Amino acid sequence: MTYAIVIERTLNGYSAYVPDLPGCVAAGDSQEETEKLISEAVAYHLESLRERGNPIPEPQT
Repeated sequence: MTYAIVIERTLNGYSAYVPDLPGCVAAGDSQEETEKLISEAVAYHLESLRERGNPIPEPQT
C-alpha cells in the first residue's frame, strides 16, 4: 500500500502527516529528515494497528 504524505515547511523546519492515518505525524529540521521520520512513523503506526488487531485503512488520498 502507498499512502499520501503531506510535508509542510514550518517556522522551525518541516512537518509531515498522513491524511489516511490519523495521528501519524513527524517533524524535522530538513525536508530529507522529515521524509525519513514520517516513513518510520508510517511503519510504526501500521505495526501498532496490527498488534492491536485494528483494521489497516486503505489509502484514499
